[in-house]
Amino acid sequence: MHKISELKVLYFGTPVVLIGSRNEDGSANLAPMSSAWWLGRSCMLGLGNSAQTAANMLRERECVLNLAPSSMVDAVDRLALLTGKTVITDRRLRQGYRHERDKFGAARLTEQAADLVRAPRVKECPIQLECMVDTTHPFGGPETNATAFHVRVVRAHVDEELIIPGTHYVDPLKWDPLIMKFCEFFGGGQNVHPSRLAEGWEMPHQLQRAVG
Repeated sequence: MHKISELKVLYFGTPVVLIGSRNEDGSANLAPMSSAWWLGRSCMLGLGNSAQTAANMLRERECVLNLAPSSMVDAVDRLALLTGKTVITDRRLRQGYRHERDKFGAARLTEQAADLVRAPRVKECPIQLECMVDTTHPFGGPETNATAFHVRVVRAHVDEELIIPGTHYVDPLKWDPLIMKFCEFFGGGQNVHPSRLAEGWEMPHQLQRAVG
């Protein structure tokens, strides 16, 4: 029997993307997110307006979408509660966010130059998509606090081990994306790592695990 429920979170399961962008001073920024979907050569990204990445993309009109495999969950989790913003909202402070200028260093990842955009790639990510921002749309109702970015993929870099020989297709048996499901990390259908983000958002399963 179904039950009517006012769900707090609607993250039923989406791939984790590390968005590479450039700060105003030219330094690299890197941020994990999981509000993304693709159609053809385009992608729609949902970002909160308080994020440094949103400000960078509005200004620079470009980014790199670095797709993280489940094996990179440690690095992604190290970025979960970091922000490039020097001024942090009270809400984010309560969730445990702190300012970090060197995101690549904090995540122990390697910055790699892109070909067609200034934004950085992540060397360790087996799939890297260089993108240009085509359009932006306010998102989130009357009191808009987020932006939907329509980006266009202008170049794709894929580890050759993931490509089906003789084709331009990724082998789905070899590609195991890191999935965020209700603020928890999953890969290969299994919960692969505790999530700092779930702790910050006070997800009930995290609280039960903490006291159990």
